[in-house]
Amino acid sequence: MENQKKTVIITGGGQVLLDNGRPGAIGYGIACAFAKAGWNIVITGRNKQKLYDAKASLEKEYDASVLCVPADIEYGQDNEKVVQTVIDQTIDQFKEIHGLVNCAQASASGVPFEQQTLEQFNLAIYSGLYATFFYMKAAYPYLKKTKGSIVNFGSGAALFGNAGQSSYAAAKEGIRGLSRVAATEWAKDGINVNIICPLAWTKQLEQFKTNYPEAYEKNVHMPPCGYYGDPMNDIGEACVTLMSDSLKYMTGETITLEGGLGQRP
Repeated sequence: MENQKKTVIITGGGQVLLDNGRPGAIGYGIACAFAKAGWNIVITGRNKQKLYDAKASLEKEYDASVLCVPADIEYGQDNEKVVQTVIDQTIDQFKEIHGLVNCAQASASGVPFEQQTLEQFNLAIYSGLYATFFYMKAAYPYLKKTKGSIVNFGSGAALFGNAGQSSYAAAKEGIRGLSRVAATEWAKDGINVNIICPLAWTKQLEQFKTNYPEAYEKNVHMPPCGYYGDPMNDIGEACVTLMSDSLKYMTGETITLEGGLGQRP
């Protein structure tokens, strides 16, 4: 039965494909990895068609049970209600929540600090930091019951202060701080919380290269391993592993999946 399988909520999980048909967005790649591993999948996002395309593909390719819930966290609306709707629909269909992956993030990357507008700053903070905050709070009672796991997404852009990414970096460092506090407070409940800072070849990275070539040249470099990560095989599989029973002792950690670029002291 469906409710005997583990269930994960993945924000920003709509389908985006590269020209070769491979996952072209990290959220969708993560959904593919969890579907392959036999989890029930709940995906959210602002683009309904991308969600429906993802649902159809995941069900066909992996025989997965998939719930898609259009949801967007933005300035000027009742965001707690939006998130609670996702949680309520998840419980109605799958009964329990075992994992939460906060991957959704929009930003005006490539815009210099002094040119960033309040609207652009709010876009990054609401879609990333506020979304992570609301989803973690709403999912907490259910993750406490299942002793579940959370994977949140930071960025090397924030760790290393990449030019042109001030609002994005602010959101990502806020997410890291939030995650570390939750890791400390929720450890007693059996919930582990970790952060991934990824580098993968995506449609978004392609667009960044086209729209902001100077910022791209400054910030994006070929990793020492000789290739850019794959959203499913390199990032998604890591998320699945982080939610396995064998890594419950790991919590509050920032993991750079950047093929050797993210080395830190």
